[in-house]
Amino acid sequence: MTDNTNNIPQDDTPWGHKWGFADTKFIANPDHSVTVTGHRYDLSNTTMPGLLPYIEEILKVKVDITDVKPEIEDKYVTKARVNEPFHQAVTAAFNADQFSFEDETRLFHSHGQTTVDEVFTVLFGKLARSVDMVFWPESDADAQQIIALAAKHDVVIVPFGGGTSVSCALKLPTLEQEPRMMVAVDMRRMREILWIDKTNNMALVQAGITGTQLEEALAKEGYTSGHEPDSMELSTLGGWIATNASGMKKNKYGNIEEIVQNVTMVSAHGIIEHAMSVPRSSIGIQPKNFVIGSEGNFGLITKAVIKIHPLPEVVEFGSIVFPDMKTGIAYLEELTKKGTIPASIRLLDNIQFRFGSALKPELTSSQAMMGKVEKFALTKVLKYDPNELVVATVVMEGSKAEVAYQKKAVFGLAKKYKGTSGGEGNGKRGYMLTYAIAYLRDFMADYHAIGETYETTVPWSKIHDVLEAVHKRGHELHHEYGFPGVPYVSPRITQLYHTGVCIYFTHAFSIKGVDDAEAIFGKIEHELRGVIMENGGSISHHHGIGKLRKDYMPQAISDGSIELIKSLKEAYDPQNVFGIRNNVLDL
Repeated sequence: MTDNTNNIPQDDTPWGHKWGFADTKFIANPDHSVTVTGHRYDLSNTTMPGLLPYIEEILKVKVDITDVKPEIEDKYVTKARVNEPFHQAVTAAFNADQFSFEDETRLFHSHGQTTVDEVFTVLFGKLARSVDMVFWPESDADAQQIIALAAKHDVVIVPFGGGTSVSCALKLPTLEQEPRMMVAVDMRRMREILWIDKTNNMALVQAGITGTQLEEALAKEGYTSGHEPDSMELSTLGGWIATNASGMKKNKYGNIEEIVQNVTMVSAHGIIEHAMSVPRSSIGIQPKNFVIGSEGNFGLITKAVIKIHPLPEVVEFGSIVFPDMKTGIAYLEELTKKGTIPASIRLLDNIQFRFGSALKPELTSSQAMMGKVEKFALTKVLKYDPNELVVATVVMEGSKAEVAYQKKAVFGLAKKYKGTSGGEGNGKRGYMLTYAIAYLRDFMADYHAIGETYETTVPWSKIHDVLEAVHKRGHELHHEYGFPGVPYVSPRITQLYHTGVCIYFTHAFSIKGVDDAEAIFGKIEHELRGVIMENGGSISHHHGIGKLRKDYMPQAISDGSIELIKSLKEAYDPQNVFGIRNNVLDL
């Protein structure tokens, strides 16, 4: 199908190495406006006159749309290292379309979406190592057989889901660390719902299904899993389990460890799973807990029993504008203590509030007039400072009575904190923008700007300490390394807990004219992770550790805990069939 408005063919295949789908791209126009291609998102087929001016204002740099950072056309791929006896065994055991040595396929499966260490290296440099073969299992039996062949012929298996990792979990060990042949096992052909138990609200689902595929299939039966990570269009059930993921609606449906009832992982020494799927069991150490957060170190996750819920009767969006971040946080704390938390409520800082406005299309005369009225009401009547105000986006879902009760509680309490409704449309727009704005990183990379996100959990008492420390040190490091303009350091609070919150930071700046800028950016991000932990934050909320955050694991868990994990690996996978070396296994 073709989008007749901009002649960009619609394509559900992902970009080769960038984020998202091939039909969606931000394009700078000669008049300095920006257009989003396709019609997949609300932003698609929209021209935004305010986006580049906003970026220039925030970063204090001029964006020259004629000066595009050159991307390497012929991407570098290391030569495949083939274990010939293994190759022959695979050829004899499987269909020819279940494995590939093709260069582009191997490169695609050799990295995740970490900006500096992976995506930028592929687009503008040379990735140090590529997997030697890619394999697609189509059943549990295939998974067991490929692992058995790898063990027999001393080959390394690397589990691969949606490729959305931002923790360098898919970054391969160097040849010095691991000289053996490495095979990426892509689980995405195993994407079926095997059964649905409507009486007990459970479903057995293969691990290669993406979030969108899962929700579409469940919706046909009148159900939802409720798990909506920002990456849900691309990430898989197996990846969520392997990284201990969280979704935007966790307040209602729980994090992945609460959603998963049972999980099957195929290892080099057998199958890890519970004998039955029950609401809860006290059986000592839980095999399920060994799998969740395992990050590819112990086996292939092939399927899981998950909780499912009837589709909500009502879904309502909303938004609340607060005078400043401190007031908004105080509101969230009291809302949490009262216990009436909607499915999703996210607090965006002033920078992201203004960013939302920059993503709007050119306004009609009536829309412009309405905007002036709203601005007058906020700044003149309510006395909000336009450079301080923040917004919370709200999603409420459930029965009519449940949503009505939530709406009264959520918006009623907001009045105590000088919060005013920003409208249902802005709430929905703010919530759905999550999916489209991920493409901005690759758009801005064309114009010599670099960006990344990182997240943490913080106790209520430490929120402002973390926010202030990251902002301060982020600006100091930007100045110390001589980058142009100023940095974009912007937090949002995305998940609420009884004891604290998840803070999600976006950090970006122009790198034009700075030598080794990508490497320096990586150093800055690494130091800011330390700043977060020094001020009371966790090492990660839902992205996992991979190799990006491994250096901070000794601050996150005890020495005895690290030795326990390493001992389990040595005892259970002494041959290191699953040799991706994530988390403490790379220390």
